[in-house]
Amino acid sequence: MHRRALLAAPLAVLAAPALAQGWSPTRPVRVIAAWPAGGSADASIRLVAPHMQQVLGQPVVIENRGGASGSIGAGVAAQAPADGHTLLFDAAGQVSNPLLMRGLAFDYATAFIPVTLFALLPNVLVVRADAPVRSVADLVAYLRANRGTPYASTGIGLMSHLAAVMFTQQERLEATHVPYRASAQSIPALLAGETFFTFNTTPLVVPLIRDNRLRALAVATPARIPALPDVPTMAELGYAGFSLNEWLGMFAPAGTPPAAIARHVEACHAGLADPTVRERHAALGMEIMATGTERFAAFLAEQRAQIGALIRDNNIRLES
Repeated sequence: MHRRALLAAPLAVLAAPALAQGWSPTRPVRVIAAWPAGGSADASIRLVAPHMQQVLGQPVVIENRGGASGSIGAGVAAQAPADGHTLLFDAAGQVSNPLLMRGLAFDYATAFIPVTLFALLPNVLVVRADAPVRSVADLVAYLRANRGTPYASTGIGLMSHLAAVMFTQQERLEATHVPYRASAQSIPALLAGETFFTFNTTPLVVPLIRDNRLRALAVATPARIPALPDVPTMAELGYAGFSLNEWLGMFAPAGTPPAAIARHVEACHAGLADPTVRERHAALGMEIMATGTERFAAFLAEQRAQIGALIRDNNIRLES
């Protein structure tokens, strides 16, 4: 489901809150966040949690369980009772992890019910501000003339890596992937000249673009983004269907009652609709995408098809 379609009905569940009135939590609700505390993803759920608490009438406790691309936190949530009192706040690792990791004790596709998409973190194609390229066409020409040029990612099989694979695949370019453990390593490596380009999310790169330390060449969203209105999309530049971005969403353990799911959708959307929450997300470079369960499920199906094809067709492995 593309970004324009997601935006078309972002808060539909709020129009029918009576659907969620049949269930209420009887004790604190635990939200397992699949990454360490700090950063824009953690900020998102912590901005929304107080509003969820008002709707649910119980404390909402954020429990950070980071590591292994989110699979540690997901594993904890998968084993929790499906009674509505445990949720999982996760990202695109929901799609890529099962394709890359062996020996997981749970199946992502069947262990969780999608509750609602929270936000999109657009990927931006960037180079250093002093790089000898000023456009994607310049970058393509440079890479053709300099085969094996290194590019950075935040890890094998993650969105920053897959976006670069999609780009180099479409142009049939030879570039060398240099995976880092996180953006905290990949962006400094780019700034230090260890790599030449990267795709990374707006919360991390927009401040550096505004400080004239990075140059934005394109965004990987179907439409231009408010944070960088003058930067073209990859699709505008002739890369048909190029859309690969990080996202955040809420899940519940499989078997959670439908009435509890509906109540959590209502609670999440109450927070995402708050003007201050929306402003804070925008300041972090995130676009709120409050979809509800069915639209989120459709989005996940599209993501699994797209990312699965990229990983299989390019033989991407964690060992590589």
